[in-house]
Amino acid sequence: MSTSITADGLKADQPAFLSKERIIAKPGFNRWLVPPAALAIHLCIGMAYGFSVFWLPLSKALGVTAPVACAPDMSFIAQVFSSNCDWPISMLGWIYTLFFIFLGCSAAIWGGWLEHAGPRKAGVVSALCWCGGLLISALGIYTHQIWLMWIGSGVIGGIGLGLGYISPVSTLIKWFPDKRGMATGMAIMGFGGGAMVGAPLATALMSHFGSAEGVGVWQSFVAMAAIYFVFMIGGALAYRVPPTGWKPEGWTAPAKKAANAMITNRHVHVNVAWKTPQFRLVWLVLCLNVSAGIGILGMASPLLQEVFGGKLLGVDVPFGQLDAGQLASIAAIAAGFTGLLSLFNIGGRFFWASFSDYLGRKNTYFVFFALGFALYALIPNMGHLGNVALFVAAFCIILSMYGGGFATVPAYLADLFGTQMVGAIHGRLLTAWAAAGVLGPVLVNYLREYQLSIGVERAAAYDITLYILAGLLVLGFLCNLMVRPVADKYFMTDAELAAEQALGHDKGADASTVLEWKAAPGSKPLAIAAWLVVGIPLAWGVWVTLQKTAVLFH
Repeated sequence: MSTSITADGLKADQPAFLSKERIIAKPGFNRWLVPPAALAIHLCIGMAYGFSVFWLPLSKALGVTAPVACAPDMSFIAQVFSSNCDWPISMLGWIYTLFFIFLGCSAAIWGGWLEHAGPRKAGVVSALCWCGGLLISALGIYTHQIWLMWIGSGVIGGIGLGLGYISPVSTLIKWFPDKRGMATGMAIMGFGGGAMVGAPLATALMSHFGSAEGVGVWQSFVAMAAIYFVFMIGGALAYRVPPTGWKPEGWTAPAKKAANAMITNRHVHVNVAWKTPQFRLVWLVLCLNVSAGIGILGMASPLLQEVFGGKLLGVDVPFGQLDAGQLASIAAIAAGFTGLLSLFNIGGRFFWASFSDYLGRKNTYFVFFALGFALYALIPNMGHLGNVALFVAAFCIILSMYGGGFATVPAYLADLFGTQMVGAIHGRLLTAWAAAGVLGPVLVNYLREYQLSIGVERAAAYDITLYILAGLLVLGFLCNLMVRPVADKYFMTDAELAAEQALGHDKGADASTVLEWKAAPGSKPLAIAAWLVVGIPLAWGVWVTLQKTAVLFH
């Protein structure tokens, strides 16, 4: 607590700068200032998706122009601590795995702390972990010790990912009771767009810092850590939370929603929520939707190339018979295809989450699973028919629903379990993401390798995999079908809710608390400026991606 002097000369205690009490909004605060604060954090941590841009330069960090190979008899442990030979990409890829393991674990472990500490403190800790992890990784690259990269970016950075990812969820849902899906969709869209901004930025920095003596990666890590820290701290300090029970002036829940048994006005404690059948079912819903999406995302580029081969260039030649120049040309087309998918992944997060405000969360997931099943089942036929346009369109819709699944689930949880601890509940649910990150790629990669080993043609090797992914969506449909309203016994009593609100430092309603207001007219320029700060980098990333995508349509 800090001390201030009141108008009558008396000393008054003020909440600590990072505390939740300090950021309770005053009447007239513009709620549209909160989404850009969340986007500022999510655009930075979303670079986790784009880390593969560093793999090739790091694989020749010592050799610069070509990798310095390790001795054939060198053990894995010796390679971890060696500073005399370059790292294979397989070792660097562990950073990506660690990202999402620690994202899920940290969100699950510290989600409850976040609800009590508030989004500002969580955002600051996230910035320290994510940017500090980048600096530790820079040291690891400089000293050529990969274990420092694993600990820095993978473990410490992964913890920052988890805290940063869930930090705005509960706050946005409370600020937008009328647009829960849209609000969380805006923030989580930023996580999907982080690589779209960060990857070209990293490429530009490596080009600037690279020389005949080095590939410029450690300097790029330091520069990105500094840039991201400014954005993330700015976002964290801009967070505000509404007083308990706040709503936009004049807004009342529509009768249709008020009568919907799937939307509760009560609250379930995080320690109880995970024991409910609803939590387990929604966990499976997310896991199965993400498993199918991750599986197809990882194989999209090689699938397009191997299924269509020379048809992408207007030549009816199988993939295995293409010459080096033709292979390079279709690789460029596949890169454009991957860029197009990233745009639909991002756009789907906002579109489907916003659409769920009208259709309902359960019905939105029904669309994901039913439409997804149909598309997965039809893609092999599209490939055999040689219809590139339909093939690409199907993938784009699938990836939009993959992103939409992430963005819609926080509002689904708020509908089922209430808003009091939805951030913590969402954190525990993200363990489904970690599980899907293993299940999806394993299914796709091992099945493909098995089919190739028994002599299946490359163009047909993906068919059985796609049918299995379609089967996962059928299971997801059934799990979603079984979701019912939470039983009364799981909800907190009034006394338990009051105790939880006290722990969470929530400002309750009293005679002096204003629970309805419109944004002050003077706040509009500030809101526009805040949106420009995050919108300009995102627009630049979209433009760069569109330029890469253009080759797909030539």
